[in-house]
Amino acid sequence: MNIQEMDLVKILLREPYQNQRVLAEQSGYSLGAVNRSIKSLQEQGLMDEEKALTAKAYELLKENAPRRAIILAAGFGMRMIPINVETPKALLRVKGETLIERLICQLHEVGIREIYVVVGFMKESFEYLIDEYDVNLVVNADYAESNNLLSLNLVRDKLTNAYILPCDVWCRTNPFQTQELYSWYMVEDMEDEHSSVRVNRKQELVVTDRHQKGNQMVGISYINKEYAPVLAKRLEEMSEDRTCSQSFWEEALYRNGKMTVWAKVAAAQDVVEINTYEQLREFDSGAEQLKNEAISTIAHALNVDSSEIKKITVLKKGMTNRSFLFSCKGQKYIMRVPGEGTDQLIDRRQEAAVYQVIRDKKLCDDIVYINPDNGFKITKYLPDVRVCDAYQEADVEKTMAVLRGFHQQGIVVDHEFDLWGKLEFYETLWEGKPSAYRDYLKTKENVYSLRPYVEAHVEKKVLTHIDAVPDNFLFYQNEQGEEEIRLIDWEYAGMQDPHVDIAMYAIYALYNKEEVDHLIDVYFEHHCTMETRIKIYCYVAICGLLWSNWCEYKRELGVGFGEYSLRQYRYAKEFYRYATEGMKHLGLEESQHE
Repeated sequence: MNIQEMDLVKILLREPYQNQRVLAEQSGYSLGAVNRSIKSLQEQGLMDEEKALTAKAYELLKENAPRRAIILAAGFGMRMIPINVETPKALLRVKGETLIERLICQLHEVGIREIYVVVGFMKESFEYLIDEYDVNLVVNADYAESNNLLSLNLVRDKLTNAYILPCDVWCRTNPFQTQELYSWYMVEDMEDEHSSVRVNRKQELVVTDRHQKGNQMVGISYINKEYAPVLAKRLEEMSEDRTCSQSFWEEALYRNGKMTVWAKVAAAQDVVEINTYEQLREFDSGAEQLKNEAISTIAHALNVDSSEIKKITVLKKGMTNRSFLFSCKGQKYIMRVPGEGTDQLIDRRQEAAVYQVIRDKKLCDDIVYINPDNGFKITKYLPDVRVCDAYQEADVEKTMAVLRGFHQQGIVVDHEFDLWGKLEFYETLWEGKPSAYRDYLKTKENVYSLRPYVEAHVEKKVLTHIDAVPDNFLFYQNEQGEEEIRLIDWEYAGMQDPHVDIAMYAIYALYNKEEVDHLIDVYFEHHCTMETRIKIYCYVAICGLLWSNWCEYKRELGVGFGEYSLRQYRYAKEFYRYATEGMKHLGLEESQHE
């Protein structure tokens, strides 16, 4: 059967045949197409001479009838910033109903009771659904590093006669049915310049070229018995391919320039995908989640109504925070919202004190507002900014000059960043759990043996950035057209040996030893003593272990950092060896630094 024939079977299931013209009106197909389809259905034994469905047709309907549903709800929902900091997107209340509950109830209306919800971010928030709706929760432990293709792969054995749907769509009418005959993917009838597919005359979803608009993709799909094994195999293959970790599950549907399932077109007014704060505000101005702390803070700080906060756009998620860009009265700003567990890691009052000292020195971004209690911060947006490229010599030289100039100012604050204290503190946040590294205790012992040498070679402590990594150096053009560099993210700043900043820059850039040595030469303009160089090796080892411990804590919160975490631990081990070898070269005995 082709799609026209299958659609006619579904119509005839709902109401008896009257005549071909009525059937054409009901289906939306031409009278000629209806005539040809009826003839074909009769030839296949699916329709009798009276144009009624046969037992064979009913058996086919039974084989393809929907049995289950899969709801994908594992992701951060980053575009929903700042709401997603407090509430998973699936649990937003829209028009008086929770999004995911409305979807579940619509599934129940057509008899679908076997429902799998794939969760990850704030997974505990979904636990109540087990009792209230008898759903099955499936946890994607890798949600932070993957996209929803890996989520769907976790339930690839449940694809037969299953609806697949996102958690963030609001459907005016029920998009699910008691009967389905073929696999399909839903798109809207409205054109979208960002969509990668469009519906052609054959009701296929074909890939658009860069000059074409497509049909807005909805994300709801149906997979029948025949197609389920094909999709399952494709999901498994792609999930084993590292390059597909950030892929959307829909990519498994493509072959030879088109999707391998039919298109199902929905009216744009009947389907609303809620991805952003502004979409929610536009669709339901009374939604309770609009009363968000971050938005209220902006309105108070800028003395405006929340309706004047517009063009909210998520920025790249940082290791510690989530930030978003917004506009208000013609000016662009960045709002920082602290991430998971930062209340344990950062003293916001100390951070505010640092900004108070440096805010007029053109060292940092332009602060509009900072809250020392919760860490919310608003800064003016710098246009056309780029971050330092740690592998471009000119960038390295310029950033080291900025860092050196900052250190030479000898700025003083009332608090210190205690490397050794932080090492121990981050370890206590593991709450008694052992390190993921089997030789952690030996590595820690080795790193601590460097302490006497470091303390004997600290010349002077000044305000030190601590997190002076390449990504925190912003290059931009000022109003006079001159290049300026600003150093942002002063959360960890405190009194310390300024040479710690060199080590931090190096380990974030994932430099090898040769590159670390070159960085030292650039900072010191080729006048670094061997004693100081060895001390910086020590700092690389200490800071590597420090951030490794930090990563282990963040991993327990569901935030992973991939290669970065492993490399930090390697720095602790490898630069301990370089430091001790350097000490021996200077003629120091092992006992002098243990």
